[in-house]
Amino acid sequence: MSVTTATAYRSFNDPDKIERNRRQVRRWLGFVLFLLFCLVLVGGATRLTGSGLSITQWKPIHGVIPPLSVSEWQEEFELYKRIPQYEHINKGMSVEEFKVIFWWEWAHRLLARSIGFVFALPLAFFWLTGRIEKKTRWPLVGLLALGGFQGFIGWWMVTSGLAERVSVSQYRLAAHLVVACLIFAVTMWIMRALSPHSDDPAPTASSRRMAVAIACMAVFQIYLGALVAGLHAGLSYNSWPLMDGAIVPGGLFLQQPWWINLFENPKTVQFVHRIGAYVLFALALVHMISSLRAAPRTTHARRSVVLFALVLMQAVIGILTLVWQVPLGWALAHQGGALVVLGFAVAHWRGFLGEYER
Repeated sequence: MSVTTATAYRSFNDPDKIERNRRQVRRWLGFVLFLLFCLVLVGGATRLTGSGLSITQWKPIHGVIPPLSVSEWQEEFELYKRIPQYEHINKGMSVEEFKVIFWWEWAHRLLARSIGFVFALPLAFFWLTGRIEKKTRWPLVGLLALGGFQGFIGWWMVTSGLAERVSVSQYRLAAHLVVACLIFAVTMWIMRALSPHSDDPAPTASSRRMAVAIACMAVFQIYLGALVAGLHAGLSYNSWPLMDGAIVPGGLFLQQPWWINLFENPKTVQFVHRIGAYVLFALALVHMISSLRAAPRTTHARRSVVLFALVLMQAVIGILTLVWQVPLGWALAHQGGALVVLGFAVAHWRGFLGEYER
């Protein structure tokens, strides 16, 4: 065995060295999670301010540099004037007004590009210096590839609003947001897998299945929320607990075929999103109660309490956002809260599986 091989062997089998390496990787992934959280919030602000179509070209490299002169700003503005959103919504706006929506979209794209570098460069460094264990290498590479694909999905979403629509397709918006949330969730999963775990047994035989159901339901609820956002359905029926004066409003299936209402009827989409919130709330509540009854002093039971508290808080923020007719700050809090619930639900689920073997 060569000296280099022997050194590498000792490095991969030294518990202290492994923990130091894992700590470094966790810190890096934690910073990536923070940037992803910021990216989703900036994306939400871009959508809520109607800024997402202000940049009508996809320039992955050159697009990093914004307009720097009066003529360049005018050129960018003229490109925007060619799309339906300007003609039907923003006709007559000044260049200065255009700059406001431009900067939101530019910041969103710049932050997305920056995350690519923040992920790729440390990944290469940790890999080449032997700080990443074999079992996590290819999942991290897969995450990097998914992040690159997400850039394509983002542009695919934008193109849906450049020709015939005044906003992007709700289908493509939902796809873009869900992929972002999956990237966030997988990053959390890997970071949690590299963290110390409790030896406490699961409170009940079904605890892990309930944790899986809550995490999956959180993703599905985010998908439903994206459909609501894409259809601007949150600006209608701003009452709770009644909707249009009833627990179950009429007119939910006016369009034909009936199933198209689930994706294109604003009333139906908002109603289903409400039902999804009730289901998620019920799952978190039952999970917490069963965990506390079976094993109240375990780490898993305590996490179930935190998870329920996060779901409850998110529900309250959602209700306030609705009844106050979607003010920007509360809408962003609701979107950010969804990510917090998802991230904690994934970490809670992963906590039942134990730590990676050293």
